[in-house]
Amino acid sequence: MKRLLTATAFTLTALGAATSASAAEAIKIAHVTGFTGALSAYAEQLQVGMEMGFEYATDGKMEVDGRKIELIKKDTQLDPARARALVEEAYAEDDAQIVVGPVASGVALATLPIAEEYERIIMPEGVADAITGDQWNRYVVRIGRNSSQDAVSNAVALGMPGVCVATIAQDYAFGRDGVSAFKKAMKTQGGEVVHEEYLPTDATDFTAAAQRLFAALKDRKGCDEGKYIFAIWAGSANPLSRIQDLHPERYDIKLATGGNILPALVSYSEFPGMQGAGFYYFESPDNKVNDWFVKEHFKRYNAAPDFFTAQGFAQSMAIVAAVKKADGSTDSEDLIKAFEGLIFETPKGKMIIRSEDHQALQSMYHFRIKVEERDDWFADRKVTAGVPELVRTIGIDQMNIPILNK
Repeated sequence: MKRLLTATAFTLTALGAATSASAAEAIKIAHVTGFTGALSAYAEQLQVGMEMGFEYATDGKMEVDGRKIELIKKDTQLDPARARALVEEAYAEDDAQIVVGPVASGVALATLPIAEEYERIIMPEGVADAITGDQWNRYVVRIGRNSSQDAVSNAVALGMPGVCVATIAQDYAFGRDGVSAFKKAMKTQGGEVVHEEYLPTDATDFTAAAQRLFAALKDRKGCDEGKYIFAIWAGSANPLSRIQDLHPERYDIKLATGGNILPALVSYSEFPGMQGAGFYYFESPDNKVNDWFVKEHFKRYNAAPDFFTAQGFAQSMAIVAAVKKADGSTDSEDLIKAFEGLIFETPKGKMIIRSEDHQALQSMYHFRIKVEERDDWFADRKVTAGVPELVRTIGIDQMNIPILNK
């Protein structure tokens, strides 16, 4: 009897130890994104932001409910097939509970079925509406903005009756989804998109497209409140610079675009007074999370935090908040319940994850470009830059962001 009791006690102790060990298993998060290639600057910012976000959210402990956070990096090289293989590797071999990325919309879309197959969470960093639209599945959670949020915020900033717009965009999901959403939002604001131009993602010659844009706008009637060329573009090439060289002002045409990363904003110095709306600029938000983020980023990197650094930070804040809400669980079903309706803090203030499509709703920033000399944007140089001076914060309740996954 004594031997039986001893054996039983040993068994219970062993079970308790196993349960404790299981509870203390690391939270494995794979950051699968394009660390090399045309969007490498975005990926590096996202990585830095995630590291800082986890630090802030956990008070420097890098653990949640006793579970260490393990962040794994994998480079897609912007190749959809490679990205799919790496996401599968993250789930099957690394036992990652969450994959974050990729940042390129087309690459991100290719990976979504892998998350559904493995029934694990994926948090794409791309912008295309299709990610939380017709390609969505219930394991997809997006913290960054979508094309509709970009489009609607820019329509709120620019649109009113008597405004006519011609668009130029890259010919893939990011550009086409963006224009589609912008057209709908501009119509709601009373404005009109009268012409669309789509060019290859690697285009460098914009002259012919610019002439077609001018032709669509220059003699158009009913544009008393303004004629605009609105660009939706990612990467190093800048169509607005070439269009500006062709003097659109001779036709009373103004240029407009959304926000961008700081290196791209340097070129915005060519467009004083240009208006638009953006996701983040480090001087726009006013909250304690952003205060810490900006101060610490300057301290560590001797440079300002950027557009995608803020997104990476917000992604980490969302993950930690969801795990805490799920009482430390990283089971997919528990996390889905936790993410749905989650309200959490970010450098942009509060975000809310919509239950219907797991899209984070968030404020955006209406800006006007002011040309300034800045010696604090980059660690190694002083620049003449187009600073996106805040006109107003466009709140969540001021944007009707469509649900597109039905």
